[in-house]
Amino acid sequence: MTRLFKSLFLVLISCNLSFAQGIIKGTESILLSPDKNTALKFYQKSDPAGKRTLYYQVSYKNKVVISESVMELQLDNHLSESAMALPVDKHQRWFENLQVKKIMTSTKDASWKPVYGEKETIRDHFNAATIETVKDDNPIYLMNIELRAYNDGIAFRFFFPENEKGTYYRIIAENTEFSLPEGTKAWVAKWAQAPYEKLPLSNWEREAERPLTLELPNGLHAVLAEAQMVDYARTKFKLSKTKPNTIQTAMFTPADLISPFATPWRVIMVAESPAQLAENNHLILNLNEPSKIKDESWIKPGKIIRVMSQTTKDALENIDFAVARNLQYILFDWKWYGPAFSFSADASKVAIKDFDLPAIIKYGKEKGVGVWLYVNQQALLMQSDSLFSIYKKWGVAGVKFGFVQSGSHRWTTWLEKAIQQAAANQIMVNVHDDWRPTGEQRTWPNLMTSEGIRGNEEMPDATNNTVMPFTRYLAGAADYTICYFDKRIKTTHGHQLALAAIYFSPIQTLYWYDKPSFYQNEPELEFWDKIPASWDETKILQGTTGEFVSVARRNGNQWFLGTITNTAARTIKLKFDFLPKGKTYLAKIYSDNDKMNTATKVGIETRQVNAGTVLEIKLKASGGQSIWLQPSNRSTK
Repeated sequence: MTRLFKSLFLVLISCNLSFAQGIIKGTESILLSPDKNTALKFYQKSDPAGKRTLYYQVSYKNKVVISESVMELQLDNHLSESAMALPVDKHQRWFENLQVKKIMTSTKDASWKPVYGEKETIRDHFNAATIETVKDDNPIYLMNIELRAYNDGIAFRFFFPENEKGTYYRIIAENTEFSLPEGTKAWVAKWAQAPYEKLPLSNWEREAERPLTLELPNGLHAVLAEAQMVDYARTKFKLSKTKPNTIQTAMFTPADLISPFATPWRVIMVAESPAQLAENNHLILNLNEPSKIKDESWIKPGKIIRVMSQTTKDALENIDFAVARNLQYILFDWKWYGPAFSFSADASKVAIKDFDLPAIIKYGKEKGVGVWLYVNQQALLMQSDSLFSIYKKWGVAGVKFGFVQSGSHRWTTWLEKAIQQAAANQIMVNVHDDWRPTGEQRTWPNLMTSEGIRGNEEMPDATNNTVMPFTRYLAGAADYTICYFDKRIKTTHGHQLALAAIYFSPIQTLYWYDKPSFYQNEPELEFWDKIPASWDETKILQGTTGEFVSVARRNGNQWFLGTITNTAARTIKLKFDFLPKGKTYLAKIYSDNDKMNTATKVGIETRQVNAGTVLEIKLKASGGQSIWLQPSNRSTK
């Protein structure tokens, strides 16, 4: 008995997820993660009528994550004249006569360096299996099931090789299942910018946005996610109408595809804590193709402020403020080129008075500050073939796509093309409104950030902010539009200050509803002055979804920490054991302090810390704390 076979046999026995009767011989595949903690099982079963169904199961350290669940696509294909004559149901039950022909396994262990990100290097380590199938009633139709097992979770998708005799496929639904342990709770958002609710797997009013974070009764934490959704329709999650404790995929619209093609990856992340989930969000990036931009030197992360009043005078004042506050960009929001929702608006011309855009861009370049322009989808749709080349000539750094349509196959492919057109002209992109990334920023790293988040445009409360690191941010960078002075914020200023360290966005919007004139030399804003927008290392130190979170991020030899609580006050202990042993750091600590004689009520203290330090942090309700760590000349034994 080989060592590999022994390992697989032991996992099969220990997981107590034995295969049911009716499995077709030769279809079983057990895939282990490199650390052997996660097991992904695939097999095919046949019912008495001969109808075949694909199934999978997932376990982690002998605990059930996903019990027996169906893998399925529904196709309504007009692949030939004979196929067009078949009943609709025959088109849709495309999987029922697939025959497994071959199972191949492989391993990959590599690393890659993102242009920007939450860590300097990302490891891409997984075991894989490819299951080749063929329709036994028509052998010209082939399909592969691709499986991957990472230490962070598993993923699978369906790949259709090139078919010279019938290349057109219409996928009308997936209906892949995720059968979860009874008692599982889900953090549900009904749309991309909706508030989150912690719900049982019953009586959902609407479909759930992805990623979908789950709390299992066995103590595990899991996430259902989507990766590389670049030529397909968005898939959310719905409850099964016939099976309890079961979630199904829900496509927004059909997808019309030509072989060869692959469906997006269905991803199941697994961890023992919410913090571990949040720290492993690179799995979504790993399931996308490497960068297709040869010269990436023009892609520059940075901090940005929106110019609230669009005049030349205000723009120059904002550039000066950006220089003083170490911000790299300014943004001109909508209407600078006319009525943004009109197809008649020309986004290659300035439509407002007293707005000398060439002079503003020139002044910004002299000061080292780049200019971003907001452009609504109407103008992008009408002008994108030429618009980005015009902006490149102007010297524009980036474009914020506004009010984009999302969900359908049509708008998915349109948006992906627009991102690529921007890349061809060295324009960075920020996508706003009801859209979320699926890791395509690895392939097109000019896609810097996106909205799809309940941020400060809605002015959410502190509880919302403690949910986001464990839900929305698992999909990638998000433009929360952090504020500081606006009186509508529902948190303390210490809480808002910390968000710049907790939330990752390589184009980090600060002072969203603020103006330079609001600044009154508040000393704690030094934290925002010093904090970068890209990181060499990230540690999610602790946290519970909806309650609190502590995040530490390193750039070079400096660390920036953020801690926030929900609407309840709490005291937590913050360990510094992530620091290298034997080194001492100077910590500047920025905390809410009602005794401060300032409008923002944030105090600053300084102390020495090392890997053995434990700080007790007392957080006000809706409060937060930030820490800036610099190496000290002192050393510890």
